[in-house]
Amino acid sequence: MVEMTVELPTELGIERTEALIVAERNYAQELQRQGKWRHLWRVTGRYANVSIFDVESHDALHETLTRLPLWPYLKINVTPLSKHPSSID
Repeated sequence: MVEMTVELPTELGIERTEALIVAERNYAQELQRQGKWRHLWRVTGRYANVSIFDVESHDALHETLTRLPLWPYLKINVTPLSKHPSSID
């Protein structure tokens, strides 16, 4: 589980900010199509999300996150999860 809060500096300017947001959306959607970014929820009232990733290792998750176009402007908290023995999935 990854919690991300976006903290964009105002000095980036509108054009650079919009370009980063489009690039981020495209990358996130590609990861979802690949099955690596399983769930993506917006945190209401904040420029933040809670996401579930399904990758092969902690290193793979780190690599995936550092490739996010918004990476330099993200505050990230990672909570590793394991399958619960009572889960039917």
